[in-house]
Amino acid sequence: MNRAYRKILLGLGFDAKDGHVRMTKGDNFRIFGGSEETHGMMQEQVVKFNEQLDKRKKSLDEINEKEFRDIAAKIGLKLPKDKKSS
Repeated sequence: MNRAYRKILLGLGFDAKDGHVRMTKGDNFRIFGGSEETHGMMQEQVVKFNEQLDKRKKSLDEINEKEFRDIAAKIGLKLPKDKKSS
């Protein structure tokens, strides 16, 4: 698969007031910014998300939107409402 078109989870934190620049990257995620607490919470969420992918024996590129939303709900991520059900 062309790496330029791989799906990733992206976490952005905007509450850092200590001047520290935080960046964490993994196989299918990138996390930028946030306070130490916020950045840590985002790290925990991507770990949980990846654990769910592993249980399904799938990669982020292999799941559809419904599966994404199911995993997000299972680990406690808040997502915008599905436009189709609004």
